[in-house]
Amino acid sequence: MTDTFGHRPPAPAIYQIYPRSFQDTTGSGVGDLAGITQRLDYVAGLGVDAIWLSPIYVSPMVDGGYDIIDHSAIDPRFGTLDDFDALVARAHDLGLAVYMDQVLNHTSDQCPWFQDAISGDAAKADWYLWRDPKPDGSPPNNWLSQFGLPGWHWNHKRRQYYYAQFTASQPSLNLRNPDVQATIARQMKGWRDRGIDGFRFDVVTSFLWDESLKDNPPATPEVQDKVSGENFNPYTYQDHTYDMLPGDGAAYAQNLRKWAGDDAYLFGENTSGNQSVALAMAFSEPGRLNATYITDMPEGRGSPATFADLIARGADFQRLPGWLSSHDQPRHGAGDASDAVLALQMAFLPGPWIIYQGEELGLPQPDLSQHEVTDPLDLRYWPDGPGREGARVPVPWNADDEWFGFTDDCPWLPMRWDRDALRRAWADGGMVDFYRRIIALRRDLNWAEADITDVRLDGNVFDMTITTGDAVRYRGVFTHGAAGPADMPQGDALISADGVAPDAAGWSGGVWRLS
Repeated sequence: MTDTFGHRPPAPAIYQIYPRSFQDTTGSGVGDLAGITQRLDYVAGLGVDAIWLSPIYVSPMVDGGYDIIDHSAIDPRFGTLDDFDALVARAHDLGLAVYMDQVLNHTSDQCPWFQDAISGDAAKADWYLWRDPKPDGSPPNNWLSQFGLPGWHWNHKRRQYYYAQFTASQPSLNLRNPDVQATIARQMKGWRDRGIDGFRFDVVTSFLWDESLKDNPPATPEVQDKVSGENFNPYTYQDHTYDMLPGDGAAYAQNLRKWAGDDAYLFGENTSGNQSVALAMAFSEPGRLNATYITDMPEGRGSPATFADLIARGADFQRLPGWLSSHDQPRHGAGDASDAVLALQMAFLPGPWIIYQGEELGLPQPDLSQHEVTDPLDLRYWPDGPGREGARVPVPWNADDEWFGFTDDCPWLPMRWDRDALRRAWADGGMVDFYRRIIALRRDLNWAEADITDVRLDGNVFDMTITTGDAVRYRGVFTHGAAGPADMPQGDALISADGVAPDAAGWSGGVWRLS
């Protein structure tokens, strides 16, 4: 999985952990650091190279932990710094790298920095974006938050508006401010000194705004279809020219590299639908991030058409991680053969691969009622929100316990998993075994670092040939509810997705060695 620490695979398989939904050891109903440590043997047994921890910092949890009060401290609900150190040590013993979330775009409105700004501290005010109202009292411009709410929020004590890219409780940081930069650098160094091997950067494409503060122009129909989010979100009605990623945005990643160190593995989240591939490539140029992932793959559920579009737009998959589910996207699992086909397709695709906790069980997206949901974006558009909270329903560890082995008490979200489906997933030849096999093949046969040498993406067929560094060619054919190509490879497949999960009409997949 890894060699000497500090030398990471160029295209790691990364297992994302959403801590409060992974394993509870205290009976609180919320996952914790000790629970993650307890389950690390299982994670390492899958064969992945690294874990990515979603935020464990002090937070009021208004936005799932991505609203942070203190970026340098562990929230007590997750444990202590000693618990964190024990987790890192155990991960390293098992050969797993540890990547932490860095949420630099904003803080919680309860952060002392923001409270100081409200109290009149002029220096701290410049850590955020405050502006006077227009003469009629209206906001400085027409910018909207990515959740579709107004981006400007009135504070009566300062008699000014502050800007927030997401919820009102997440004021945007001024990342050009030298004191802000120095503070972030110290925080990152502190985590690196505790043994962290890299970072995942939240909404890296939203770090900077154009200081002219001009109004965004309306989006053309073509642009609206590309802007991240459903078209009923008013955010998609604007072409985000001035509130998101001005000309120096991608170059800002050079700071992240400098603060993290040359040997850290760094990857970022691109939430800009416009020119998503070009932006991902810009953020991952030499001296910047190792990789940047985009939302095209999960939004297209890994379809051949999605990959045809990415390839046509110049995607370098060594710098564009493959992924289909996360804490921010509904689970892609359907509980049938499509799950195994998509898993093999993603394992076969060169480049980094992000696997979301429970994906290897074939977990489908749970249904939640409105009163069970806490996520602000899901509630904003209920029942048509993105389904972020459903993806955060805790992981089931066995099919027999009342709370599936996650907790000894009531979990923070209801767990209504199909117990028979879980038994099939853990059985010999089930989904968990299948993930172990394909992750091992990906590693042992060097698929992750291979070159794509031929690709045919016709209709619902994903047909790709790769060549590894030792000049061995492999062909993968994956049908998404369709018949296979006329020239299917001859002979037995090296590995097949068939029979791993309940049948789904027209879904099949396999990989053949050609030479």
